[in-house]
Amino acid sequence: MEKLAVGLMSGTSVDGIDAALVRLRGFGLNTKVDLLEFTTLPFAADVAREILQCMDVKDSNSALVCSLNFKLGYLFADAVKAVCKKSNVSLRDIDFIASHGQTIYHIPKQDGSLVKSTLQIGEPAIIAYEIGTTVMSNFRSMDMAAGGEGAPLVPYADYLLYRSNSKGRALQNIGGIGNVTVIPKQATLDDIVAFDTGPGNMVIDELCKILKGEPFDQDGIWASKGNVHKDIAQSWLNIDFFKMTPPKSTGRELFGSQFTKQILQTYGHLPTDDLIATATYFTALSITDSYKQFIFPKTEVDEMIVGGGGGYNKTLLQMIREIMPNITVLTQEDIGFSSEAKEAIAFAILGNETMNGESANVPKATGAKRAVILGSITLPPNGGKFGGSL
Repeated sequence: MEKLAVGLMSGTSVDGIDAALVRLRGFGLNTKVDLLEFTTLPFAADVAREILQCMDVKDSNSALVCSLNFKLGYLFADAVKAVCKKSNVSLRDIDFIASHGQTIYHIPKQDGSLVKSTLQIGEPAIIAYEIGTTVMSNFRSMDMAAGGEGAPLVPYADYLLYRSNSKGRALQNIGGIGNVTVIPKQATLDDIVAFDTGPGNMVIDELCKILKGEPFDQDGIWASKGNVHKDIAQSWLNIDFFKMTPPKSTGRELFGSQFTKQILQTYGHLPTDDLIATATYFTALSITDSYKQFIFPKTEVDEMIVGGGGGYNKTLLQMIREIMPNITVLTQEDIGFSSEAKEAIAFAILGNETMNGESANVPKATGAKRAVILGSITLPPNGGKFGGSL
């Protein structure tokens, strides 16, 4: 049975909402997925500021989080309308929406009196009301309830789309945060290894905003002009996170604005292009060092396939290739997929599993005690479509 669905993703880069319109056939590991259309709804500057304020424990407040939850709900609904309009698909034909939401805070491990927990906002009731269809949301919480870190969740979709009988593959996403899914050749779902590698574009983007007044380093141009201070980048790898064995996850709590402020306080005397180049090298180093520590000793990898915005940073990709010359480094586009749409497609796949009462976390990746059905289900105001087996 075919379903039309929209996957929604807003990540740690806080640049906008990705919306992927997909056609899904079947469920489980036999699922077939076609990307019909994709669009990104950029955040207005004031909305991005509110999101970043909510993420900052020093500046956030409950009233702002409450308001932003609903404000983002309307914006997520707008993203659905935009991708459907772009593809000439009626909203009435959408069977379900799978919304990751906007992560505000993520505590993957007990931290003193703070229990491990996660918060994504973007009110699903608003989306369900505005579009008139079922919405899946809150995907990370059930994995955490089962003892996992709630991340990464993309490995299930990675396995479904990219497994190979002849090649070992590493699916490296470079969004705000970097994360990898390792799929050995001829792998079963239980063979997958996945974890966060550290910062993706987050530190680079923050430096570009402060030093250049631009949201990111287009094609890695500024990084290509700067001198890399390898000793400085290497020193940043002394952070405890990089020594932790997987499963592990991280976020803006560790590599956000406070991290960048510390860089500028210590190394602000360096030329701006040098700082951007060094931050870019730090991302490359954090990725490749993770592979050398945790992947290569156990798994033969033939290809790294890069997705996310970092896939468009030519300087970053070149740095990765130079550090790991024996691995073929490709982008999603090189194999006929979309770097931008990858995570939105993944959440549409996760939503489809929820609709069919199937588990979709990978316990080996998240640390959960067992496989669980992910997400919360919000029905539209008048009932509407719900084709699942629950």
